[in-house]
Amino acid sequence: MKFVEFRRLCLSMPEAEELETWGEATFRVRGRIFAMGSPEGASVSVKASLDDQAGLVAMDPKTFAISAYTGRFGWVNVRLARLGPALAERLIKNAWERTAPRRLVVPRKPAAGSARPRGAAR
Repeated sequence: MKFVEFRRLCLSMPEAEELETWGEATFRVRGRIFAMGSPEGASVSVKASLDDQAGLVAMDPKTFAISAYTGRFGWVNVRLARLGPALAERLIKNAWERTAPRRLVVPRKPAAGSARPRGAAR
């Protein structure tokens, strides 16, 4: 995968925006970072849980590594050249969901039985 494709996937998430910070592109939702990387770099970092981080590194240590500095929070470094589109989409979606406000992640649905028939007692 190329960084251009990674960027496109990140920016396809609801309310996602790109902002350069620390000399890298950071992808954010409501000001909170869920992924980051550099167009010139060979890898990117995505937000994950500690359990997901451990599973990804154990599954494929040539593709995944614990991120420097932010690894203690679950962040994972991902080598772009070894990342397929389906897995990239899943990683970005999970990172976005961990970062976005709940009301963005889960659309509200009316509660069952909340609609009252016309003329019903209150």
